[in-house]
Amino acid sequence: MNPTRLHPECMKCLINKYMLVAPEGTPRATEMAYVHRFLSILAAASDECSAPVLLRQINDLRYELYGQQEDFGDIKRRFNALMLTQEGWMNEQIETADDPLLCAVRFAMIGNYIDFGAQNRVDEDQLRALLSDPDLIALHLKALEDFRQEVRTMKRMVYLTDNCGEIVADKLLIRAIRRLNPSAEIVAIVRGMDVLNDATMEDAKQVGLADEARVIGNGTRIAGTWLPAISPEARTLIEGADVIVSKGQANFETLCSCGLNVYYLFLCKCDLFAKRFDVPKLTGLMLRDRELGEFERRILPDLSE
Repeated sequence: MNPTRLHPECMKCLINKYMLVAPEGTPRATEMAYVHRFLSILAAASDECSAPVLLRQINDLRYELYGQQEDFGDIKRRFNALMLTQEGWMNEQIETADDPLLCAVRFAMIGNYIDFGAQNRVDEDQLRALLSDPDLIALHLKALEDFRQEVRTMKRMVYLTDNCGEIVADKLLIRAIRRLNPSAEIVAIVRGMDVLNDATMEDAKQVGLADEARVIGNGTRIAGTWLPAISPEARTLIEGADVIVSKGQANFETLCSCGLNVYYLFLCKCDLFAKRFDVPKLTGLMLRDRELGEFERRILPDLSE
């Protein structure tokens, strides 16, 4: 049975954000053509599809008819720089923590707040507030302990990144993982091309991600990791990894129920995710793909306090 990855709430979100947003001065005929084809994209989507895959098609349509894409270049550079100013003390917090892996995972989850896809606005003051008290991020403890044990014995990990700025915290989590298993191969995969404020090779270079892992692009401009569309190199690495870390909601949307040994780390930033997991917005979740059904039945009974 194919997994259901697309929900009515996702359709509503795409409609609200993209259906009636046209550049000023667009001819009526062009705008009507866009609306008709936009609705056709949604109408043709299967349950196995996901919002990030549809967004790629919508962005391609916008470029074809309007000749423009959203430019997040300045935003990405700003949030990369902002998080780099926090890197030193975050690293110190991790190194002096009673449980460095737990602390690093929490910071990596907080970094997932920097998301201009799931949110219309990223509040820098709220980001700093979240970073200042990472202990407020509760975790599914069984998933964390399973992850810890697997990290110690794995030979290869693939780390799927999500957003700009967030990858500074990802770098610190990868560093903490390396301390548990110095001999493991770790490959970080960023987006192959610009999409929203997602991390690309340019962002990886700005924050020094290659200091902690080999970094490659996934070959696509999809805001997630859609296995049928990514490059053969990226897919081979993912499918051959002992452990996969998947950051962010979009990677979850495109990969969930894929059957691989994926650990998902993200903040619930939209109403759908908060409702699905019965948690308040900005709750951090660590889920294992192979246990998603069981997890959703239990709904977080053992979150850390």
